[in-house]
Amino acid sequence: MKFDLHDYLPYLLNRVGFTLSDQFSQELAADSLTVSMWRVLAVLWHDGPQHMTGLAELTSIDVSTLSRLIGSLQRRGLVTRKRAGGDGRYVRAALTSRGTALTERLLPKALALEDRLIGAMTPRDVATLKRLLDQLYENVSAKTIAVGF
Repeated sequence: MKFDLHDYLPYLLNRVGFTLSDQFSQELAADSLTVSMWRVLAVLWHDGPQHMTGLAELTSIDVSTLSRLIGSLQRRGLVTRKRAGGDGRYVRAALTSRGTALTERLLPKALALEDRLIGAMTPRDVATLKRLLDQLYENVSAKTIAVGF
């Protein structure tokens, strides 16, 4: 069996993801935010108010962890959490004006990180990379995996 960790795709993806997360964590620390909190704010800013299940999917954060994050962000006045419609089981989260202002202040830092990541890559290469990453996510997120015999 041949195995080279330095050529192993999950390792390479994790290495990039960890480094990006670590660098952005340092940017967010001044506002006492985590990368997970940032993802929640960014999704709510980009996509508008969300039910918890949709927000969990868009942020890749499990619902129980997300619920605690939303509670923390709500206590800080960055998001609101309201029961949706007549069914008390559905909670909808939305940014407050304070949350919107903070997110918009942090967006240039997030975009600068992306620019550093891209470096000298061509726009075509960036588009290809993003398409391939979307495909990798689809592959790994598939509910069932076909096994041939």
